[in-house]
Amino acid sequence: MELDAISFSKKLAPHMETVLIVKENSFMHDKLENDQIITYETINFSRSFSLSIISTTKKIIKKYGIKNVVFFGASELKSLYFAFLGLDINLIIRHSTTKSTPKKDWFHKLIYSNVNYHISTSKHLERNVEYIIPFGKNSKSQMIYSSFSFNEPKHIEHDGINIVHTGRIADAKGQTDAILACKILIDNKIDFKLFIVGGYDDEYKEKFLKFYKNIDYKDNIEFVGFTDNVAQYLKKADIFMFPSYGEGLSLSFREALANNLICLTYDNTSFPELQDLGLKFHLCKDRDIEDLSKILLSVCKNIDEEKQATISNNNIIQTVFSEEKEIAQYLEILK
Repeated sequence: MELDAISFSKKLAPHMETVLIVKENSFMHDKLENDQIITYETINFSRSFSLSIISTTKKIIKKYGIKNVVFFGASELKSLYFAFLGLDINLIIRHSTTKSTPKKDWFHKLIYSNVNYHISTSKHLERNVEYIIPFGKNSKSQMIYSSFSFNEPKHIEHDGINIVHTGRIADAKGQTDAILACKILIDNKIDFKLFIVGGYDDEYKEKFLKFYKNIDYKDNIEFVGFTDNVAQYLKKADIFMFPSYGEGLSLSFREALANNLICLTYDNTSFPELQDLGLKFHLCKDRDIEDLSKILLSVCKNIDEEKQATISNNNIIQTVFSEEKEIAQYLEILK
């Protein structure tokens, strides 16, 4: 979410004056200190309901004459409700993660009452938001796909079959299922390498390492860790395996599709709508490692035909997830 906010600010800045407001001494503050593109302000607070958020936000709005606010977040809205009271603010909340608990009690109805637009980054999230979030009498719901930067597909030649998974190593993100699915390749004597690209969530690391301790084909698995050069691993990959238990709209998965990789994922949340857009990849039965394994084996046995089936993906990604299209849709609702 933090990197999304920075990226969105950079995309919007050429079209209108843009100020990014972040928490002081936060990850975002560190990222912005040497940035020459984005104008930003900081707020010092320790709790989501804070007089500091209310008073400092009012000062920033007055300083820049702000009329539009695009909010990336949730918990701080209780403070922002009071910060915006009496002001003519076009409040837009951007939703990019699936929520599980309805928030339709009287308090949430109050703090969401002045929202003008709820913008979801996928159709799945739009349905989720309409179920979970209370709408004010003037609130509208809209879906706008988030754009991202990518290049023409370029693949590095290599021996065997390279499989990659990108993203933080966290519960339900699919690394364990991907590793277990690869056992079928060992059993069928298929030469492969699985690259796990991403750092650990601290609270999940111990659990994951306990699981990995019992894997007996470690020589076929390489842990890359966090890297700023994910593209390097996509270029030398054949297959992108991403059996996540649920995503709002996965950037990692779309990056792999844009590189025309053969992609495998579970049939849940936002993944089916990507197929509805015409993108070619494999949907496996949700959380079914046996089905994932069978499809992976079939892909590896028919690797050339599978690669040929993906060659239109990059063109579809360019059309559907273009920056021009995303920003044009936002400019229509900004004052």
